[in-house]
Amino acid sequence: MRGPHDARGPKAVARFLRPRSLAIVGISARAGSAGQVILQSLKLNNFKGDIHLVGRSSETIDGRPVLQSPDELPEGVDLAVFTLPAAGVRAAVEACARRGVGSALIFAAGFAEVGDQATQDAVTATARAGGLAVVGPNCLGVTNNVDGIWLHMLYAREAQHGVERGVAFVGQSGGLLGHFQRAADGRGLPLTYVISTGNEAGLESTDFLEFLTDDRSTGVIAIYCEQIRRPQDFLAACRRARAAGKPIVLMQAGRGAKARKAAQSHTGALIGDFATIRTQVEDAGAVVVHSMDEMMDLVELLVRYPVPPTKGPGILTASGAYVALTNDFADEAGLELPALDAATLKKVREVLPAYGNYGNPLDVTAGFSPDALPIAVKALLDDPNVGMLFISFPMSYAGVAVAFNKGMADSPKPKVMVALGDTWPLPPDIVQAVNESPAVFSRSSDRMLRAITLYTRYGRSLARARVPANPAPFAGMPRLGKGTQPEWLSKKILSAAGIRVPDGERAARRLPGRDHVAQGPRTDDRGQTRSRVGDGATGGARRHLGRGAGRRRASAGRCRRNADRRGAAQAARGEAAHRIPGRAARRRRSGGEGRPRSRPADADHARRCRDRCQPADGPRQERWRHGARCANRRRVKETRGLSDRCL
Repeated sequence: MRGPHDARGPKAVARFLRPRSLAIVGISARAGSAGQVILQSLKLNNFKGDIHLVGRSSETIDGRPVLQSPDELPEGVDLAVFTLPAAGVRAAVEACARRGVGSALIFAAGFAEVGDQATQDAVTATARAGGLAVVGPNCLGVTNNVDGIWLHMLYAREAQHGVERGVAFVGQSGGLLGHFQRAADGRGLPLTYVISTGNEAGLESTDFLEFLTDDRSTGVIAIYCEQIRRPQDFLAACRRARAAGKPIVLMQAGRGAKARKAAQSHTGALIGDFATIRTQVEDAGAVVVHSMDEMMDLVELLVRYPVPPTKGPGILTASGAYVALTNDFADEAGLELPALDAATLKKVREVLPAYGNYGNPLDVTAGFSPDALPIAVKALLDDPNVGMLFISFPMSYAGVAVAFNKGMADSPKPKVMVALGDTWPLPPDIVQAVNESPAVFSRSSDRMLRAITLYTRYGRSLARARVPANPAPFAGMPRLGKGTQPEWLSKKILSAAGIRVPDGERAARRLPGRDHVAQGPRTDDRGQTRSRVGDGATGGARRHLGRGAGRRRASAGRCRRNADRRGAAQAARGEAAHRIPGRAARRRRSGGEGRPRSRPADADHARRCRDRCQPADGPRQERWRHGARCANRRRVKETRGLSDRCL
């Protein structure tokens, strides 16, 4: 009897992708309906297994009897293809689980992507309890070019048979997978599987990744996902694929808020932090791309040359401007352009014009001869500092491409060739030479440089030594609270992990020069709460009062206390208190502006200032105290004949 363990994993995927028996649940006699399309596909691809039809028709369809309910199916059918509306899916899943059906492909939309998470969860729970592996809902179908199976709800097509060392596409978007499938066909790439997973209520990208890692026909795995539901299992599957030598190219939506919202309405996905996901999956051995162009360009490189280089490319062109632009791109993208070996430079100087400025990129100049091109290409490929070859060249006649092919013939290093000119149509003889070339061909230098950057970065990632992490907890770990943790607690965590941090402790005593305890919140004159020194993540940085805001507050406090003492002393002597007006008072005098209004200088006050502050040898402290007693220090500065020392 089937159980939850049968609803997930590589064995469940194998029953779905390679069924020996199949049922179409919800078929109708109407031509062009989804059920009729599936039946036509099975006939077109000469499906050898048993085919069962379930629907409301009382008559035969295509000479086959129509069962009225999934409960009438024989025990243990491998795959049920649901061509039902969303309202009939739950009951059909329950019936299929009772009959021990191995897997179900659900096309219908109207579940979590429209907010009905409860119904989708109920379908998932029922299927899992009965050991039914569900693909979908809200998906378009599957292509299996290894066993010759095509199951798409929109149209029928003959699948390929026996494809080997190809790329498998897995994704939550059927429309995007359609683009990748056509792009692969247009580039002539071998394609093993195209699997639309939809909302992933049952089988997920992780399950298909585990299956494809062990599949001998698949060499590269390309995944588009909107949510990774079992991250630890997914990362473990990535590590297994890396150990098996199978590259994974991952594209995930959700770098921005609008993209996350769009993904939720598309497949009901709840997307996590993109930067965190990227860091973890790249560490596990996958390559993360940001665009469909990067996906296809990198996939083609990996299919044609599965072992990426650790060293950067040697670049050949015929434009000095392209040399400058390529260097700019390399600096911005982090692409390594290795320096050419002295022996390489000697070879190219022997066949290229003497006025050239040769390096990497290598500009053969406009004065090159066709006979020099294969020698220059071979010299770059033979250079020990170069990991691969990239040619970006105007191809006006077929002889150029033929010369490049001759120079590339004997080297196993990866090669990329771009014919400049954008969409300018290439003559048939050039197209023939390109088709015979061992290089990956493109019409866009920018696209291929981005792909080469990812490609070589992936090669360096594979070459790095992998040290398994120890999941055991550290001794002496402090107890963590919820949310953001303070700095002093973070330092304790680092110390427990064996990472040295500056010595310190949490401030919890009355600090010199302060009239409050340096811990916890306090309220200022306006009733607003301010953090104290030692509180929160910035406490350690503000513990010493000689820096920043702490220094300014301490100075202000000393000034107020000194002014109070001077006022008391003057009152005892019968003198009028002479204090600095506050900021608010100055603002009132100036009519709302921060700078006070100009007033006539007091000649007597100016004389006293000059007598006490003008001498250069006067004590600095006395000058400062006198300045603090001045009623208006700016007025003193405006008085002619006075020194700035008064201030």
